[in-house]
Amino acid sequence: MIPLPDPRRLWNDGSALEVHGTVVTRLAPGPGPIVAGESEGGVVELAGGISETTLVRLDVPLGGAVGYWHPACGWDRHLAADWMTGWRAVGLADSAPLGCLYDTDGNAMLAFATDRVVATTLVKSGVGERTGRFGVWLAMDLEPGEVCRIRIAEPGRSHADALRELARWQAPGTPLPVPDAGRTATYSTWYSYHQEVSAAAIEAEAKLAAESGCGLLILDDGWQRGGTGGGYAGCGDWEPEPEKFPDFGAHVAAVHETGLKYMAWIAPLLLGQDSAAHEELAGFAPHARPEWRCHVLDPRHARVRKFVVDSCARLVEAYGLDGLKIDFLDSASAYASGTYAGAGNTSGSASEDWIPDVGTAMRVMLAALRDRLHAARGTDFLIEFRQPYTGPAILAYANVLRASDCPADAVANRVKSLDLALLAPDAAIHSDMLMWDASATPEQAARQLLAVLHTVPQISVRLADLPAEHRAMIAFWLGFWRERRDLLTGGRLRAGRPDELYPVVTAADAERAVAVLHSAQHLVPLDLHHLQVLGGLREAAVVNATATGRVVLDLPHQADVRLTVSDACGRPVRTENTRLALGPVSVAVPPSGLCLITPVA
Repeated sequence: MIPLPDPRRLWNDGSALEVHGTVVTRLAPGPGPIVAGESEGGVVELAGGISETTLVRLDVPLGGAVGYWHPACGWDRHLAADWMTGWRAVGLADSAPLGCLYDTDGNAMLAFATDRVVATTLVKSGVGERTGRFGVWLAMDLEPGEVCRIRIAEPGRSHADALRELARWQAPGTPLPVPDAGRTATYSTWYSYHQEVSAAAIEAEAKLAAESGCGLLILDDGWQRGGTGGGYAGCGDWEPEPEKFPDFGAHVAAVHETGLKYMAWIAPLLLGQDSAAHEELAGFAPHARPEWRCHVLDPRHARVRKFVVDSCARLVEAYGLDGLKIDFLDSASAYASGTYAGAGNTSGSASEDWIPDVGTAMRVMLAALRDRLHAARGTDFLIEFRQPYTGPAILAYANVLRASDCPADAVANRVKSLDLALLAPDAAIHSDMLMWDASATPEQAARQLLAVLHTVPQISVRLADLPAEHRAMIAFWLGFWRERRDLLTGGRLRAGRPDELYPVVTAADAERAVAVLHSAQHLVPLDLHHLQVLGGLREAAVVNATATGRVVLDLPHQADVRLTVSDACGRPVRTENTRLALGPVSVAVPPSGLCLITPVA
């Protein structure tokens, strides 16, 4: 990819095409035609040139814009000047090429996606100070005859609806099917045990996890030989540590007997400095992570791709696992740009063994891994990836996507998992592992779980060490979640503005609605007009995920209803028949409690 110019100098270059109010301009270098694409509208096509980087800009007037969302935005959801932002490399190994500029109502003003979801694209965005417009720039190396399609969503829709539609359009091929185990509450060993795992400890926790309502266990880092000391110096050999797991196959069978499915963690691109594999593969891992005491294998090499596939498949085939948590694949992005972008093919290997683009190399590797695992276990197998390698294209190779690490940060877990739900609406979205202080009140502990009711929760506390009230809280809320799982994870989702960190999350279908209030300063919008015994809405659940003892409903109509209120542990507080008036209505609900609203019998 050639050096890119300053985007601020390119506002007036090239010819433009307007789509849904967005001006699409192909910029020098590499000028060429922009043509209308599919009959459905909103799609433009860019054809590749000869030895030139294709650079295109999308821009709209600022109007009432208040923020810009993209899959890797993190906490930075505000409007930045174009001179403040740098170029980001996105592709299969990291993020995805889509984004949304939104207004004060959370509605899309400029929402776009491209179908270039595997190979690397450079992306930049920002406000033009002199133009009063917001721009997004995309840079890509298109081969002669290669076409990139860009879809622009119609403005005025909620950002959630616009992004989910774009993500579905963007996803290539058929996604992996999700076994039922991928949509069951999960117990993870990471925050509860870190690397201090053992067969006896995990088998005891598995029994308690099954009793609490979990259906899946994930054994995280520490099971492998050399998995001690907090680093990754032992990664690469991928054999069980005999002192911790003297008979790993028997251990997996014992966990299966509790009724839980079993997944194990692996980071196959990490090559630890103390591993037996280091000497053999060090030449294929130039990027060092000294703080981790390891290097990163370069997947552009055929030898690396084979090593990764063999390592993962051997673990599954030998021990009867139901899935793999495949970690740190995003570390391959070190080879997407910068020092290593054009380096690595120095061994004289055949051209078909060397794939220059990291995203393309990852696709080949992950496709081979998927096929090998399915040959061993069929389609009833789980593969978990986590942010940021969670774009729509990844759904052909993984069926569980998890929010990245945010221990005990309920706000971050809510935001990260909702971002994932926008990006991959048809996958099983899992929260980051949930941890809390065992000396906290049940109400305080519950807020970790309530923050992620819209996903599949992963519990990661030592259940045996929890007080009885905490165990009761977990059982109650996992029971609530299990009864409404399809609604919470697959209903029509509303979450408010991204820059407000999704203060009220609602999921609804034709018969039920769940609203979770995360900020006491916000109203809970609820339409109970069709609440009736036969047909229409039959239940609305309002979850008070705040520390206050009250929620304020915003009703467009009055309604005669029955309120059934419970505390954080599911203990009944009161049941009453009442008339809820039009407009803001205050209802007493305990902190971390539940109010079920049903028709009056």
